[in-house]
Amino acid sequence: MHQVQVGPITIGGKNPIALIAGPCVIEDAERTLAIGRAVKQIADRLGIPYIFKASFDKANRSSFKSFRGPGLHEGLAILANIKQALGVPVLSDIHCTTQVTAAAKVLDILQIPAFLCRQTDLVYGAAQTGRVINVKKGQFLAPRDMKNVVDKIREAGNENILLTERGFSFGYNNLVVDMRALPIMRSLGYPVVFDATHSVQLPGGAGTSSGGQREFVAHLARAATAAGIDALFMEVHDNPEEALSDGPNMLYIDQLEDLLKDVLAIDAVVRRHK
Repeated sequence: MHQVQVGPITIGGKNPIALIAGPCVIEDAERTLAIGRAVKQIADRLGIPYIFKASFDKANRSSFKSFRGPGLHEGLAILANIKQALGVPVLSDIHCTTQVTAAAKVLDILQIPAFLCRQTDLVYGAAQTGRVINVKKGQFLAPRDMKNVVDKIREAGNENILLTERGFSFGYNNLVVDMRALPIMRSLGYPVVFDATHSVQLPGGAGTSSGGQREFVAHLARAATAAGIDALFMEVHDNPEEALSDGPNMLYIDQLEDLLKDVLAIDAVVRRHK
């Protein structure tokens, strides 16, 4: 099992589970920083390694009129400030090869969105930066298909790979999680992440936006931890009802600490068997 170093955080092997969390998209600089600070305080109390995430551009939206974020340059400036202010690594997604160079100057982890996981130029270009690459498994892929994605990254000479499960398409506007996918992807030799909030998304389920089933986030997070993940990915917000993207599947920050206590307890048991 390869271990991945993200700043001071080591992910994989028998290392404790890490947390990747933040709002879906950068709404404004102050609120985004406040959410990150609130999550970091929880993570510090529990002793869980923390990586901040937020998207500078949500290119994959249900509607042309949906909010996308501040864009590449302003968004990266906000993420750079959060990185410095909180002293944590940062993650965001990239959508085209023209974003790679600028993003790699700020981000500790370059994330490949699920719908783009087979885009060879994007995956290979991101890998060439040497940054940690987190690839979300497409909703249309079997877990073993991720070996081809891993091989593209390795072809660029990069072994800093994270693989993220976020559910399979199951009929119209629905995702399901096959927990077998987690050990299958981990058998490829790289740390596996579980995206607990996008896995309860109902893509396009609200017509011009996606719906979600927030009430199942905790259930899936605990189950995935028991299946042996290396990091937990969650989108959180102080008030998801006001969120400009993915509100129905984001977790309230005030529900986060109790869930993470369960996750840490389960992880402590599972690590003995990794």
